[in-house]
Formats: sequence, structure tokens, C-alpha cells
Amino acid sequence: MTEKIFQESCEFHASSPPGKIALKITKPCSSQRELSLAYSPGVAGPCLEIKKDKNAVWDYTAKSNLVAVVSDGTAVLGLGNIGPEAGLPVMEGKAVLFKTFADVDAFPICLKDVFDENGKTDPDKLIETVLRLEPTFGGINLEDIGAPACFKVETELKKRMGIPVFHDDQHGTAIISLAALINSCKITGRKLSQCRIVVNGAGAAGIACAEYYISAGAKRENFIMCDSKGVISKDRADIHPASEKAKFAISTKERTLEDALEGADVFIGLSAANCVTAEMVRKMAKSPIVFAMANPTPEINPLEALRAGASVAGTGRSDYPNQINNVLGFPGIFRGTLDTRSTDINEAMKLAASKALSEIVQEEISEDVRKVLKSAYPEDYKNGIFDGKNPMKNSFVIPKPFDPRVVPRVARRVAEAATETGVARKKQDLEKYEDELYDRISGKKK
Repeated sequence: MTEKIFQESCEFHASSPPGKIALKITKPCSSQRELSLAYSPGVAGPCLEIKKDKNAVWDYTAKSNLVAVVSDGTAVLGLGNIGPEAGLPVMEGKAVLFKTFADVDAFPICLKDVFDENGKTDPDKLIETVLRLEPTFGGINLEDIGAPACFKVETELKKRMGIPVFHDDQHGTAIISLAALINSCKITGRKLSQCRIVVNGAGAAGIACAEYYISAGAKRENFIMCDSKGVISKDRADIHPASEKAKFAISTKERTLEDALEGADVFIGLSAANCVTAEMVRKMAKSPIVFAMANPTPEINPLEALRAGASVAGTGRSDYPNQINNVLGFPGIFRGTLDTRSTDINEAMKLAASKALSEIVQEEISEDVRKVLKSAYPEDYKNGIFDGKNPMKNSFVIPKPFDPRVVPRVARRVAEAATETGVARKKQDLEKYEDELYDRISGKKK
């Protein structure tokens, strides 16, 4: 199956014209007058207006709807450090998702010569390169940049740029999984603040998820984090004290993932295939929550986790319930950010996105939305996943990517949070914004 889809995808990408994106002109240019407006001599007008006030660039150019998808190809999907050229199809794909789901124009930028002598990311080189993109783009989506460099890259760019910078590999998974976790806690009668949480995978996504859950109310002392060598404990000599991992180093007798899972309420997997067994799930607390998000093969098959006693199971895959899919987050987050011309994507905006996703699942689904979901997810529709005044259930704790409510709701909540926290430079009529965005995006998909 894998070889077949790989071959089909190669043919898909190579069909004429190669790749998945192309430039679309938004203004007519079919007469002498239109040419004189689009270019010389007319274009001097907006140039001079922008010279007088640099903020006018948002009014006269595509900056207000343009995101750069920036990568150096050092941590691409599950493929690893494959280089910027090999990573380009993924960045093109990200641009496709931006446009399809949120009508955001995005352009892939894959960078070379930003590496150290070992072929890993040199954060300072990458930072200095990305800084120079600010005049053209309304936001920066960092993608597939290896840890630990990615932490410094995002932190420094957020400090030094006047446009939002967002590393989706860190925060995307965190935002979506928190929404699913909020609803899973409701189903299992838990409070996030009391959950014992085991995170397997101490890379960018695993650390970001843990830190984000803490910002939402989880307790740092209730976490056990594991990497490929086992539990991150204070007596491990290989954990650098200044590393991000060190923030989760604990004093404990537990050494292995199996040890850590005994009595745990929640498992968050961002690691390797088949590293969790049914017996390990059975040793967790009663009715545990298992998010096995390794791709393409999860840490444990979700059906096996459920048979072993898990109350809720989620993965990163689309062929099982509760897919923790980043496409539920970044399109709406950037839509709301661009529409408010925000200078940052801050913690309040990220939490607003999570809450938006969690609340959608608990709302009765209108007939027009049901029609979309029936077409996109016929088996789920037939099985009653979307039924009821409150459709939330253990097989439906997170919305589906093609639910047309997702981007408008996320964008609205993000815009609200941006305004409330003072990073928005443009106000939106938030009462109308969600409905107008729903109509705009639904129209684009027809």
C-alpha cells in the first residue's frame, strides 16, 4: 500500500505543470490602461504612499494575505534531515492547505547554507535570513526545522520581527491535542490540573505540548517525559542542564516508558511506532486517554488501545477516529492573525484556538454542515458520529478537518484574543466576522 501511494503521489506531483502551486493574478491586466495601473507609471502611486507610511504596505500589496512557509529541511515529517530541496514538496503542500482551508496565500521558502559543519541547523544563520523577509510577508510559518535549533530560531524571530512567527511543528500539535484533551477529560470525568501525563518523545513537538498544557492548567510536577533512552530523570548524565529537556527532569525511580505509564491518566505519543503495548495501557489509570500520534505508524494501534481499556484514543492518522491533525489549527490561526494584522501569535491566541476546537464538537450540527460532513466522511456519518444535541463522544473529541465551521471559529477566537491582548493593529466586527468568513471560505471550496 505504501509503495503504491508513493508512486501515485510521484505521478501526481510530476504531472504538468510540476508541483502543486502557481501564481494567481488578482487584478486585471488586459489593456493598456490596466498595464499602466499595474506597473509603470501608475504603480509609483502606491509606492509613494508606502514611502510616506510603511504601514500602508498592508493596504496596497499582497502582504496582508501572504505567509512564508520557511524550512531548512532538517526535520521533514518522519523522514528526518533530507535537505531543503527534498523538503520542498512538503512546503508546497502546506501552501495548498493554507489556501484550501483558509484562503490564505502561502509561499514555500526552502533555505540552503544555514547549517553547521555537521549538517544541522545553525540557528543564527537561519534567523538572519528569515529576518530579511519581513517587508514582503504578513506572517512566518516555520516548518520542519530540527531541534534544538528550532527553539532558538522561533524565540529570536518573535523578539525581532514585527509580524507573527509560528513554528507549527511545536505549537500546531500542542493546540490541537489540547482541544482533544479538554474534551477527553470531560468524557472521563477528569480535571486537567489533576492528570498524570506521560509524554513520549522529547523533541520540539513533545516539549511544546507539555509546556502548552501547563499554560492551560496542567501541573509540571504531574508530567513524566521520556525520550529514546527512557525517563528523563535528574540523575541522567546525558541531559544538558540548559536544554529544554532539563525542564522536565524529575527525581524518580522510574526508568522506562513502561514504568512511567503505570497509573498514568494520559499518554501523549510523539515518538516511534509500536513502542506501547496493550499490557502497558492496562497498567494505566482507569479509563485512560491515549493519544498515539507517531506517523505513519502510531505508538499503539488505537483500536488495540481501546480494547486494552483506553476510554479515548487518538492518532495522527486520518483512517481512525480523533485525528490530531495540525490542519485544524494553522489555517484559522493565521487567518485571524492576518485579518487583525497582529504582531504576534501569543499564548492567549493559541489557547483561544484550542478552546474554539473543543467547543465546536459540543454543538449541535446544522443541516448545511451535516451535508458537507456526509460528503467528506460518509462512514462516520452513517455510524452516527455527528448526531445529537451534543455530538461529543469517545470517538469524536476533535472536529474533522473538512468541517466548514473550523476555520471561521478558530479565526474569530484568535482575533478576539489578539484584540484583548493588544497585539492586533486592525479591528474586526467580531459579531459579523465569523459568518462572513464562513461564507467566504465555503464559497471558495464550491
